[in-house]
Amino acid sequence: MTHPFAFTGHAATIPANAKQLFGIDIMTTAELILNTASRIIHVGTAITLVGGSVFMAFALMPAAKAKLSDEEHDRLREGVLGRWKKFVGPGIGLFLISGFYNYMQAIPLHKGDGLYHALVGTKIILALAVFFLASALVGKSKALDGIRQNRARWLKVLVLLAAIIVCISGFVKVRGKYTVPMTPATAAVDTAG
Repeated sequence: MTHPFAFTGHAATIPANAKQLFGIDIMTTAELILNTASRIIHVGTAITLVGGSVFMAFALMPAAKAKLSDEEHDRLREGVLGRWKKFVGPGIGLFLISGFYNYMQAIPLHKGDGLYHALVGTKIILALAVFFLASALVGKSKALDGIRQNRARWLKVLVLLAAIIVCISGFVKVRGKYTVPMTPATAAVDTAG
């Protein structure tokens, strides 16, 4: 494809498969749309599931415990969890698909970046723990009755883990791409050109 550059005074040829131009990453329209959609799905799912968990742990459950009889509380819990389960399962699926896609897109940008991979690895392990707790809290498995019997405690653990994940994600996103630290040798090469 030919692209005219005003500052050169003539047209320059850009290969159709170019991934960079003057050090700037080039992305096709389809890649831009897919990357944006994946990011929106991932963040939107986090807002929905983490926000819902915070609401339940710190607003709904304490209010229900303080204001409702045991029978009313049980009916409310059954109704809320029946609806919430419809968000948890698909939400976990969306997290897994969009998270895997986002990570695969980020790998080339962080080649050799040990801190990035350690933090994202930690985030993934914590996310799996959050998925387990979220599933256990809405599930019916007899083996996980202990978690459901201590629902308030485990929901707060889930929220804490999710908050740690958000902190890691925020740092990794703001930190940006890994750059090779300047050494005297690389600084000399950089200034010589």
